Amino acid sequence: GGDIAKQLPQEAKRFSNIDKSWQKIMTKAHETTNVVNCCTADDMLSQLLPHLMEQLEICQKSLTGYLEKKRLLFPRFFFVSDPALLEILGQASDSHSIKPHLPSIFDNVYNVGF
Repeated sequence: GGDIAKQLPQEAKRFSNIDKSWQKIMTKAHETTNVVNCCTADDMLSQLLPHLMEQLEICQKSLTGYLEKKRLLFPRFFFVSDPALLEILGQASDSHSIKPHLPSIFDNVYNVGF
């Protein structure tokens, strides 16, 4: 979401670069119908994939720290999984998107009128 990208601009840029690289890899894989040729034609994949993994781990650590800060501000978020919390925070402007997560955050609250 926009709020997360604003709060973590370096990681948002890093993830965007990772995504672009991944898309290029997938385009090449689609164009090369022989999987062995695709994987062994050059050393790009053996060098690039570990680098992308390292970059993703950096993004993951930053994102985990961001979610931890949000949980410390609102302790009820400790009852919500990371993917659910990302959905809640990423779509904070759409109040209806949090409805499925209400039972995890508040006991016996299943619906809220907006």
